[in-house]
Amino acid sequence: MKNLKFRLIVMNFLQFGVWGAYLTCIGNYLGRAGMGDLIPWVYAIQGIVSIFMPTIMGIIADRWIQPQRVLGGCQLIAALFMLACFGLGYQANANGTDVSHSLFITLYTLSVAFYMPTIALSNTAAFAVLRNAGYDTIKAFPPIRVFGTVGFIAAMWFVNCASFNSEGGFFFTLNGEGTPFQNSYWQMFVSGFLGIILGLYCFTLPKCPLVKSDKKRTLLQTFGFDAFKLFKVKKMAIFFIFSMLLGMCLQVTNGYATPFLSSFKGSGFADSFVSNNATLLTSLSQISEALCILMIPFFLRRFGIKRVMLMAMVAWVLRFGLFGVGSPDFPGVILFILSMIVYGVAFDFFNVSGALYVERETRPEIQASAQGIFMLMTNGIGATVGTLSAGAVVDKFCQWTKASDGERYLLGDWTATWLIFAGFALAVTVAFLLIFKDSKKVNATAAEDTAKLEDSQAGGFVESELN
Repeated sequence: MKNLKFRLIVMNFLQFGVWGAYLTCIGNYLGRAGMGDLIPWVYAIQGIVSIFMPTIMGIIADRWIQPQRVLGGCQLIAALFMLACFGLGYQANANGTDVSHSLFITLYTLSVAFYMPTIALSNTAAFAVLRNAGYDTIKAFPPIRVFGTVGFIAAMWFVNCASFNSEGGFFFTLNGEGTPFQNSYWQMFVSGFLGIILGLYCFTLPKCPLVKSDKKRTLLQTFGFDAFKLFKVKKMAIFFIFSMLLGMCLQVTNGYATPFLSSFKGSGFADSFVSNNATLLTSLSQISEALCILMIPFFLRRFGIKRVMLMAMVAWVLRFGLFGVGSPDFPGVILFILSMIVYGVAFDFFNVSGALYVERETRPEIQASAQGIFMLMTNGIGATVGTLSAGAVVDKFCQWTKASDGERYLLGDWTATWLIFAGFALAVTVAFLLIFKDSKKVNATAAEDTAKLEDSQAGGFVESELN
C-alpha cells in the first residue's frame, strides 16, 4: 500500500488537531462565560479519566474489537459530547443566559473520558497497520507521529485567527476583532467537527487482526497491577515519585497560559499582539516540542539520563519564571518567547527520557504495565493534583474581572503566581539532584536505546532486585 503511511499521517494530524482546538484556550472561554472556577477541574478531569479509561479501552482493543474500530468509536462518542458542549454554549449565548456549570462539566467529562484513550489507541492501530504491511515500526512511525504535533499546532492557529463579527460573518484576524474562536464556544465546535471526521475515517483504515493468546493471566496481570511491585525497588519508587511531582507541572500552563496572556488586554495592553493572539503565541511551545524530540539522541549520548532529566526540570523553572518576569511590550515579550522555547526541553526531555529509563530498568514482560505506571504518575495523579493545586494558587492571587470592554479577564498578581510555580519546580529539581541515583551503565544503554530504539532486552537491574 503506497499510500499507507500517508493515511496514518492524516490519522495522526486529525488525532491531535481534535485536542489542539481547545486544550490551551478553553480557559479563555470558561472565564468569559462565568465558569472560570471550573478551569482547574477541566484539566484535572483529563488526569482522572486517564487513570482508568485507557486501560479499559486497551483491554477491549486487545481482546474483542479491532483497535482501529475502538479508536473510531471512541472518537465519535467524544466528538458528539464535545459538540453538545458547543451547543450548550451556543444556546446560552443566544438566550442571554448563563451556561449550566453542572451540565457543561458532565458533557465535557464524558467527551474527555472517551478521547483520552484514543491517544494510546491511535499508536496501537498505527503499529498494527505498519507491522501487517511489513514496515519496521521503529523507523516508520516517528516521521508519521510528528504530524500529530503539526495537527495540534494547525488547530491552535485556526482557533486563534478565526472569528465571527457581530453580523455572523466569518473572517480571520490577528487583532482580536469580532468574536475569536479562542475566546468562545466555537473552539469546541472545531474539536467536535474534526472528531467526527476522524471517527469515520478510522473505520476506513486497514484491519488490525486481534492476536489470540492461550496464556492464562491473573486478574492483576490483566489490568497491569503486577507492575506495582516496582515500588518495592528503591530507585524505581524514587523515580516514580519524582515523575508525579514533575507531572504536577504539566497542565499548569495548558490551563493558565492563555488566560494569563489574554489578561493583558484588560490591563492596559488591549492592542498588543500578545494579548490578542495568546493561542498563537502558545503554539510556539508545541513547535519547540517537535524540534526538541530531534535533540534527545544527542543529549542522551552526551550527558546521560539523569542530567537530561535535570535539564527538563531546570527548563520547568525557566518556563514559569520567564512568564513571571515577562511583559507584552518590548523587550519583555522576548521573555515570553523564551518561555515557549524552553517548554520543548521541559516536556520532551523528561517524558521521553523517563519512558526510556522505565523500559531499560524493567523486565520485558512488565514493560507495558511499567510504562502505564509512569503515565499514571505523570499524566494521571501528578497532573490532577498539580492542576487543582495551581487553581488554588491562581485563585489566591487573581480573579476574573470585567474590564471596560465588557469582557472578563483573569487579573491580579501574576508575577507572584508564576514565581510560586517556579519555586516549586526548583525545589523538585534540587531534591532530584540530591536523591535520585543512576549508574553509568544505565546512561550508556539509554543512549543506545535512543540511537537504535530497538534494543530493549539489555536491562536487568529491576529484574535482579525483584528476584
